[in-house]
Order: sequence, then structure tokens, then C-alpha cells
Amino acid sequence: MLKSLRQMIQEMTSAPDLESALAVMVRRARGGLKTHACAIYLLDNVQKRYVLVACEGFKKTAIGQVSLSLQEGLVGWVARHEELINLEDASSHPDFHYVPEMGEEHYRAFLGVPIIHQRRVMGILVVQQKEPRQFDAAEEAFLSTLSSQVASVLARAQVQGYIVKGRIQTVPDLNIVHGIAAVGGIALGQAVVVYPQADLDAVPNKPVKNIEAEIDFFSEALAHARDEVKQLAAKLEHYLPPEELALFDAYLRILDNSNLGEEVVYRIKNGEWAQGALREVIQQHVTLFESMDDDYLQERAVDIKDLGRRVLRHLQSKQSHTYDYPEETILVGDEITVSFLADVPKESLKAIVSVKGSQNSHVAILARAMGVPTIMGAEDLPINMLERQALIIDGHHGLVYINPTNALKEEFTRLRLEQQQVHKGLDALANLPSQTRDGQAVSLHINAGLVAEITPMADATAQGIGLYRTEMLFIVRESFPAEAEQYNWYREVLQSFAPRPVNMRTLDVGGDKSLPYFPVEEPNPFLGWRGLRITLDHPDIFLTQARAMMRANKGLNNLRILLPMVTQVSEVNEAIRLLGQAYNELLHDGEAVSLPPVGLMIEVPSAVYQIKALARCVDFVSVGSNDLTQYLLAVDRNNARVSNLYDSLHPAVLQALLQVVQGAHFESKPVGICGEMAGDPLAVLLLVAMGFDHLSMNISRLAVVKWVIRQFTKAEMEDVLYHALSLPDPVAIRAYLSQVLAGAGLSALIEYGV
Repeated sequence: MLKSLRQMIQEMTSAPDLESALAVMVRRARGGLKTHACAIYLLDNVQKRYVLVACEGFKKTAIGQVSLSLQEGLVGWVARHEELINLEDASSHPDFHYVPEMGEEHYRAFLGVPIIHQRRVMGILVVQQKEPRQFDAAEEAFLSTLSSQVASVLARAQVQGYIVKGRIQTVPDLNIVHGIAAVGGIALGQAVVVYPQADLDAVPNKPVKNIEAEIDFFSEALAHARDEVKQLAAKLEHYLPPEELALFDAYLRILDNSNLGEEVVYRIKNGEWAQGALREVIQQHVTLFESMDDDYLQERAVDIKDLGRRVLRHLQSKQSHTYDYPEETILVGDEITVSFLADVPKESLKAIVSVKGSQNSHVAILARAMGVPTIMGAEDLPINMLERQALIIDGHHGLVYINPTNALKEEFTRLRLEQQQVHKGLDALANLPSQTRDGQAVSLHINAGLVAEITPMADATAQGIGLYRTEMLFIVRESFPAEAEQYNWYREVLQSFAPRPVNMRTLDVGGDKSLPYFPVEEPNPFLGWRGLRITLDHPDIFLTQARAMMRANKGLNNLRILLPMVTQVSEVNEAIRLLGQAYNELLHDGEAVSLPPVGLMIEVPSAVYQIKALARCVDFVSVGSNDLTQYLLAVDRNNARVSNLYDSLHPAVLQALLQVVQGAHFESKPVGICGEMAGDPLAVLLLVAMGFDHLSMNISRLAVVKWVIRQFTKAEMEDVLYHALSLPDPVAIRAYLSQVLAGAGLSALIEYGV
């Protein structure tokens, strides 16, 4: 049964269209369960009926003609209860109802499961048998597993336009893909698909202009791959028996021009570039081998993938991996990285769409700092088909419109203009003080990671840099930066903001921030080797960075060093010892440096509960609300599947923040907050009321936060906090805070997602 399921999934995946995929599924399901009939019903959202879209064992003329109301029959029962039903004799059930047009009256046994995607019933999968019998537990598991696969197929077909209002259509109209709204805003432009090296699945489709040159180019790459396999065989010929070496001969035959090469060339002649043609051929062969009954032949699929990657590497080594960015570039990729982001000219980048990630992943945070509309976790995005396609990005609602109509373009152009008008109104606040309506000052700082982020606007508005991410210098390089290079970078930042304070965080990598030259492979990176743990284990990295920071601070004295991912007092003591060592080394070298104030970040629950002991060790405290929310709620902030559970306005997070402020102030230490929460208009009221000494946010949020602060008195904010803490969940808290902002005339913040 397991083998049958694997084969079925392979056939469904390789089917040319949705109708064929569903036909494969019902045929295979009937055979796998050795039953007489199988059917799929799909919910028609307009008619509010379940329509028969595929069947095997029933009358095929019923497809598309038979439909059931939401309450009708056992199909309706399964949908209403959202659970499996297994009946030895369906006619004995009170909800039993047969459909004569299908020839269903001859069947007795009934097993039905709901097809559910993201908590929504999309349809029902049913198998039936003529004689009475009880389906066993293995058969129930088989059908339930299959229904989850069907749900994925249907969900993808729906976003690609092959299912409209519950009805299957041959040619999709406008495609609308849902993702996670990471950075608000509206953008219209052209998709530029970026992809990692040697990843066949990520290669997009692209038309080729010079077909003959592309064929020659592919033939050259194929020859290089053949030479590579020959060299590998020669190295191993003294270590392997002849029967094992014969496998390399098989590889060479596969790489022969008359085999794999001929199929790729055929696709190139039809206008596809070499990389895309190779991807199509390899995927087709892999699907074929994986669907075979013989275990040995199934394993050959791995060999085909490896050979495909070898050829692709040679194609990519010769073919420029640079991209041509149009004036209105919408950067699209399976997983957008910082390096991809850095390559795009700032004036050309209008939006970002990533298949993986969430609104709190590192790239989303950087995009927010740049003010670029961004959608993450767009899992159903047909990425291979998007190169140079026209897109509309609705960053407020997490929607990607593919090949939009002219009418839709006009509507979103109008909305974008209205949004720009709101931002112009915010710009007028630049020279006004950040204070409550009753005159209480609130210190606003910015988060930054690049010198370019420190703009004239920040110079006029921000009172410091609450978080400077030094890891950016490490991420954009191909090796660890030397002390001299770090010194120049840090000096420029400190000078540009002097005399205002700059909180420079020591190297914070791990989790979702990796260095290509310092790989950390772990099963659970967010609970592994990251942040301060890495640099304490590598004191050479820590000391080099500390020396560069202190030297850069000479004559300016606005540096404050911030320690990330602190979990216990001993880590802080060790870091302070190393800072003292770096300081003494510089003094010994004749450098007239000073020992800067040292702070720590509260990002994990253990630090919340030890806030007083930790605060006594340092000069100031800073909360990293992104990680703190993640660890308190046990929600991976990069996982799109659980992104709806990640909410910094969760009551547990609010209680933890209040405890941190009270504990730090008990030890007479200032405390700030530098996560995304600090730039959330809804959260600002609560943070000011809690008593945070400064809020640090992405530069694009400064004016928004100031606008909110200036509309309320401190006492009004405290009343809002008191009521918010009494509410049971983040949904209720967000609804309440939205009402508060609307009541203060700030509805534009909600309406336009500013």
C-alpha cells in the first residue's frame, strides 16, 4: 500500500493538468484499496454545493453534472464534521442518500475523508464497495494520507487559476497567490527570478534568442560533465570491483548526446534556455524512476539527480549568474537571501516575494528597513513560470497578482498614490519632538545594519541607533573581515551619528543568519549554536571585533556594546572579561581608547526570569522582541505554516516585557526595545506605558511611531495598557488597539497599512 501511495503521488505530480491528476488519483486509489469505486467532490463556493469532479467505478457522465448540497448525504456529513467516516453498510446511516445518476445504489461499504487545506474543507474523497465490509485502520490511514496530497494539488491549482469558484477550467485566468504580508505597501513591476547555484528545482523557465549558440553551450557543459565522471571513475578503479565500476559506464551512457542530451536539445529548439530544458528532462526522468516497482531502479532516481546537477554546475559556471534588473524590479525567489537583496540597485527594487520565510525572517526585517513591500511564505507561487511576468504586489494583504488586467493595474496605481499621500503627511512630523500630548518625551532610535541606512531623515529624527547589526559586514563578504576593515566600517557609523549613542551588537549569526564561509549545520539552529555562544567559543572572532569597535570609538565616545542571545550570567561575565582583555591589549599597544558601556539583549525566557541578576552585570538592557516572541510562544518565525501563531501582542509576551522593564528599573538600569514590535503602531501605546526608556525601529517606522505618540497622553496610554493586559488573546488585543487608534483619528494607519 505504501508503494502504491508513492507511485500515485509521483503520477499526480507529473500529470499534465488538474483533470488528469485527479483521474490518476481516483484510479490509483481504487486499485490501492482494492475497492470498486472512488470519487472526488469539490466545493463550489458560489453555489454552495459539492460537485463531482472525478470518479472511477461510477458513471463518467456524472462528472461535472452531479452535485450535493452542503447538508446532503454522507458527503455533507463528512464536510460538516471535518472527519473521516467508515461504514460497513452506508444505507444504515441516517444521512445516507444515493445518487441514481452515478449508479451509486449498488454500493454498500463507504469510506469518506475530508480534503482540508489550511483549516478549510475543499472537498471530499470517497471510496465505496458493493458488498458490506469495514475498511481497516491501514486503509483509513492510506485514504487520509492521500487526501492531504490531493489538498496540496487542489490548493496549487486554485491559486494558479485552474479552479475558479469551485469549478475546474482548462486555461487559468488571473493568478492570485496568497502569502504572508511581511512589509506593507503596493508595487507594480516585472518579476526577476533569482535562484541558488546547482539547484535544478529552482531554475526558472526563460526564452532563448540564439538557439544554435545555446545548443553548443549545452553540448560543451555535457562534455565537461562526462569528463568529470571519467575522472571520478579513474580515481576509484583501484578501490572498486568491476561490477561497481560498471555503474560509471551507465552514467556516461546517460550523459551521451543520443540520450539525455538529445531530449534537452529538443526542448532548446522549442525556445527554452539550456538550464530550464535540463531541469524539465531531469525531473521527467526522476519521476519515471521513482514510480517504478523495482527498488533498485527507484534508487537510480538519485543518480539522475546527481548527473543533472553536475551538468547544471557547468552551465552556471559559464553562463553569467548576474541578473538584468528592469526599472521596476520585483525580486522573486524560492528563498531570498541577503546577497540577492544586495545585488539589486536600490532605485530599481520595488518589491520582494519569497516562497520561504515569514514576516519576521531576517530578509523581511531588512526589507522593512528599506521600506520595500514584501511577501514571504508564498508557498503556491509558480516560481519557474514567473520570469519577466507582470506582477502586482499587495504587501498589506499578502497577495501576488500574476499577469493582472489593465483595470486591476489602474486600481492599484490609484491605491499606491493614496498611500503616498499619507506618507507625505507623516513627513511633516520630521522636525516635531517625539513626545506625548502632555509633553512627556519618548526617545526614538533606529535599527541599522548598513551605513547606507543612516540617511538625512534619520539624522533629523532619531536620537540614536538602538541596534546596529554588525553581522551585515560579515554576511556580504566571502571571509571574516580583518580588524582594519571592521574599524573603517564602525568608524564611519559612529562618526555619522556622533554624539548620539550607537548600540553595536557583537556578531550575531546562526538561526536564520548564516555565513557561507562559516557553515553551521544543525537540526534545530534556533536552539543551537548562535549569537554569543559562537563568539564565546571563538574568542578570536570576539576579540578582533571588540578591538575594532573600541579603536573606532576614539575621540567620539558614543559606542555602546550590546551582547546578543544571552541565557545566563556566566556568559555575560565571560564576555565582559574578553572586552576587558581587548581593552588592555589596546592600551598596551598605545591606543588611547576607553571602555564603552556594555549592555545585553533579552531574547529568551531564561533571561526574562533572571532580569535583575543580569541587569546588575551591565550598564543597560535591550529587548529583542522578535526572538523573545519566538521563544516564548515556541513558534519558528520563519515557518509560514505557523506564522499565524507568531504575535508579539500575545498576553504572555506583554507580561514578559512588563517584567523586564520593572526588573531593569529596579536595578536602576535603562531598558530599550529594538525588535519589530517597537515600530508597530498598535504596540507603541503599550511599550510607552510600560516605561521603556527608548524604542528602536526600522527607519521607515519613525514618523509613524511619532504620529501615534503625539496623539495620546501618558495617562491615556497607561489606561490602554491596563485594559489590554486583561484581554485573553492577541486577536482581542489587536482588535482593541485598532479601535483605540481609529478613535484617535489614526485610521489611515490601519487602512493603508502604514
